Amino acid sequence: MKKKLMIVLPAFNEEKTIGEVLRKLKENLKKFKSWQSKIVVVDDGSFDKTSYIAQKFGALVLRHPINRGLGGALLTGFQFARLKKVDFLITMDSDGQHDPLDIEKIMKVLRKEKIDVVIGKRNIFEMPPDRMIINFLSSLLTFLLFGVWCNDTQSGFRGFNKKAIEKIEIKTQRMEVSSEFFSEIKKHKLKFLEVPIKVIYTSYSRKKGQSNLNSIKVLLKLLLRLAR
Repeated sequence: MKKKLMIVLPAFNEEKTIGEVLRKLKENLKKFKSWQSKIVVVDDGSFDKTSYIAQKFGALVLRHPINRGLGGALLTGFQFARLKKVDFLITMDSDGQHDPLDIEKIMKVLRKEKIDVVIGKRNIFEMPPDRMIINFLSSLLTFLLFGVWCNDTQSGFRGFNKKAIEKIEIKTQRMEVSSEFFSEIKKHKLKFLEVPIKVIYTSYSRKKGQSNLNSIKVLLKLLLRLAR
């Protein structure tokens, strides 16, 4: 029986990039011919043509009637992965900053090294200076809360094996979910590894990302919600 691989892309108003992201992703998945692969776009309440374009490019679209946030979108993705009993789950951003070629690198680690969770680590020295600072503070706070150090806790490029898919329970709805994953890693004693990935920074991806002010709010919310 073929192993099941699911790629989940949370998306909110990504009509400008989702088509090209899916085109590249489908082309790269040809390398996994022996796998039963599925691309799932979780449309988190978009009011543009995100869903239409995603369906046009062959993705299965799960649509939220209202915007629930990144955590809510990833929760839907995990629930669907469990429902479909997939063996491996990859999460990627929809704004074009991730290179689908890195999926092969993540999958190699998940399959060959008995790792439960893989985090795609961006090169911190290639980040804009303000994001570099926010990223470090996020990693530091995550370590102080959960005792797990990761150089890039806020990376949206992640891989999970079947054990991790079944164990991880997402409770936060918004951006703090990125740090919540490490609470679940610690709680369930999951093995994780960081793998270097390529990131394509554009003015669009920076605009779609968190503002610096919002990043500080996320850190404070994480501290109040998850440290109880």
